[in-house]
Amino acid sequence: MTDASPFSDIRRLIEAMPGPDREATMAIAEREAGLTKPAGSLGRLEQLVAWLGAWQGKAAPTLDRPLVCVFAGSHGVTRHGVSAFPDAVNRQMLDNFAAGGGAINQICAAYGLGFKVFDLAIDLPTGDITREPALDEKACVATMAFGMEAVAAGTDCLGIGEMGIGNTTVAAALYAALLGGPAAHWVGPGTGVDEAGVARKVAAVEAALAHHAGHLDDPLEVLARLGGREVAAMAGAILAARLQRVPVVLDGYVATAAAAVLHALDPSALDHCLAGHVSAEGAHAEVLERLGLVPLLALGMRLGEGSGAGMAIGLLKGALACHRDMATFAQAGVSGRSEA
Repeated sequence: MTDASPFSDIRRLIEAMPGPDREATMAIAEREAGLTKPAGSLGRLEQLVAWLGAWQGKAAPTLDRPLVCVFAGSHGVTRHGVSAFPDAVNRQMLDNFAAGGGAINQICAAYGLGFKVFDLAIDLPTGDITREPALDEKACVATMAFGMEAVAAGTDCLGIGEMGIGNTTVAAALYAALLGGPAAHWVGPGTGVDEAGVARKVAAVEAALAHHAGHLDDPLEVLARLGGREVAAMAGAILAARLQRVPVVLDGYVATAAAAVLHALDPSALDHCLAGHVSAEGAHAEVLERLGLVPLLALGMRLGEGSGAGMAIGLLKGALACHRDMATFAQAGVSGRSEA
């Protein structure tokens, strides 16, 4: 019998994901070998260019139109005192982004990155995950589809970020459901809650896991029941980017939770993704290790809003400039490696 559930469309897209372009990778390696430097001397910067070209499907990769997308949502679980800030901050921060006042605005301006914010019904909280699903299946898939539409034509690298009071709590719940272990292992201070606030977060995650027990075997069901609109939209954007051959740079703890859902569906689903940084929040370092993602930066950041992804794309631009614009030995008249 054919699966006609809303989630079936997502599963079909997962099955249709393209792989890397091996010819592009070989062409990049050939050019890299002729550049005026010792082989491998730029370390991971060389690997990043190869990754970029493999997923763009280009022997000459580009970063002409990189875009950082921030998805904003609100959460019913905040009624349990899991955040140091009130829900009103959600709308206030959207206004701040629109006025150019956020950290991510400055990072994107500094590195020449496009920036878009997506308001995912910011004034309408999702269901309180301690007593009901955050989203039903239909709403979850519709939100993923909205995230897929965020990947604009011509974008050649996508940074994924989020904003939403309470979303480190839902991220911790997602990790506990997908990766196992006690709730306390995945919970961190988020926006800066004190010890009592952390305890409330742990209690909320434990209550959510208990309430939804028996319905958490399917990663997409986990996403709908425990996630939020911004998490679902980020998962959709990551998947759409893969289908359109757009490399993705993930931000921190919450953005990686969206990626973890896709990884649970298919471990190869994140091959086109780079971890922009390792966050100081929760057990992000462990999550990245378990997903097979090596972070590019370790700056002690835990801001969210795509800030780590934006910084990492700036580094990618430097790596690409070296590969694209450095002279070859032949062009510079520099002698190559001596033969023994």
